[in-house]
Amino acid sequence: MSVFRDFRLLALAGVAFCALTGAASAGVLAKVDGIEITDDDVKVALEDLGPTLPQQIQGPQRDAYVLDYLIDLKLVAKKADQDKMAVGPDVVRRMAYYHDKVLMEELLGKAAKEGATEAAMRKVYDDAAKAQKPEEELNARHILVATEDEAKDVLKRVKGGEDFAKVADEVSKDPGSKGGDLGWFTKDRMVPEFGDAAMKLKKGEISEPVKSQFGWHIIRLEDRRTKEFPPFEQVKDQVANYVAQKSQTDLILKLREASKIERTAPPPAPTPEAPAK
Repeated sequence: MSVFRDFRLLALAGVAFCALTGAASAGVLAKVDGIEITDDDVKVALEDLGPTLPQQIQGPQRDAYVLDYLIDLKLVAKKADQDKMAVGPDVVRRMAYYHDKVLMEELLGKAAKEGATEAAMRKVYDDAAKAQKPEEELNARHILVATEDEAKDVLKRVKGGEDFAKVADEVSKDPGSKGGDLGWFTKDRMVPEFGDAAMKLKKGEISEPVKSQFGWHIIRLEDRRTKEFPPFEQVKDQVANYVAQKSQTDLILKLREASKIERTAPPPAPTPEAPAK
């Protein structure tokens, strides 16, 4: 039996199964020479076409657009089948590829769904929380200027009683921090000179001018705290994605280990190293 016939038999078996299990729920939206197109078919087409659909078409108009596509698909596919195009080697090869691809996606989706249990996600979260070392966070404001002299002038103003945030809005070259506010951050998120200087400050203290690659900073430490590990609900989606992907990877590795894989294609040539300068 040819690969093409195997594929057609599988397809027919799938149609028969759907007829038995999905007939009650699938609504018939159109018929093309007696062949039904259901709302389930539209869902499958939407998943496939995705972002290629015109974005200005939404809701019922989008579904109608996809239904028209499916009608054309049935008509064109029927004509191609009548012209014996389905037995061409290229078509057979591509049909076999998409057959394997759909099955792969189904199995990996099943593995992800079964693997991303609440217990598995909680374990990953708890392990990550235990591995998190206590880390200090700082809350600070800064004023960034181009020269040391400007920084000294700023320092005189803020130490003389002027409001730090007001001076920051007036003279700071950092457009991303309103009132000089940097929010909460850990030392490693800042350039070394800034991070080191900020770590030495006490709450409410103002630094001497600090030079970095961006210019000269005057820093005021607002507060400090121990960084807290985010609550489970806040990172649940990230944990779920990680657990699902790990379940899929574990399945693939298990299948590889249980199979005999022989590569007949030669390995790629190594990338030449760039000449030393």
